[in-house]
Amino acid sequence: MSKRDSVPYAPLPQNPNQTVIVLPVYYHDRTRRYLRHCLSFTAVLFFLSAAIFFLYPSDPNLRLARLRLNHVRVNSSPKLTLDLSFSLIIKVYNRDFFSLDYDRLAVSVGYRGRELGVVNSDGGRVRARRSSYVNSTLDIDGLEVIHDAIYLIGDWAKGVIPFDTNTQVEGLLGLFFFKIPLKAKVSCEVYVNKNDQTIVRQDCYPE
Repeated sequence: MSKRDSVPYAPLPQNPNQTVIVLPVYYHDRTRRYLRHCLSFTAVLFFLSAAIFFLYPSDPNLRLARLRLNHVRVNSSPKLTLDLSFSLIIKVYNRDFFSLDYDRLAVSVGYRGRELGVVNSDGGRVRARRSSYVNSTLDIDGLEVIHDAIYLIGDWAKGVIPFDTNTQVEGLLGLFFFKIPLKAKVSCEVYVNKNDQTIVRQDCYPE
């Protein structure tokens, strides 16, 4: 075998009775306890964040499901007045994981920025992650339309009458032994077809 093909080797210890023992590396007990504490803290923080995300109370979602114009009548004597009757259906959606008890639900209806009337509904309960529909009727008699007569006549001729609605609900969310007050309000511009009494279009803006 040539010198180029030779394999280098470590020389044997001079004392043949000498034994070399390689010990494994062990972490200190304090280091291991620190790692366990870090993992435990991270797990607790994760579950706490998830619980806050799912259980943190949020205001209910309101939507005007239907606005029906029951009847409209124009009175010319002794002065120009208007009689209106509305039927409203409000959808209240509880987004939380606990039931919602609301004291009242108030809906105001207006025409071109002028409030026509307000109707209040009794309280109720909406179960967790469920919806509830509230029916209300608003009757308005003898409303003076001197300033809005021209606009009303024009909208009546077009067949579509624009109305403004403001819906507000106040209630309490039952979170374990606590009662958390919640409030929601939504404003809508509603266009009603006077012939079939249905909503042509509505644009709502939560507040």
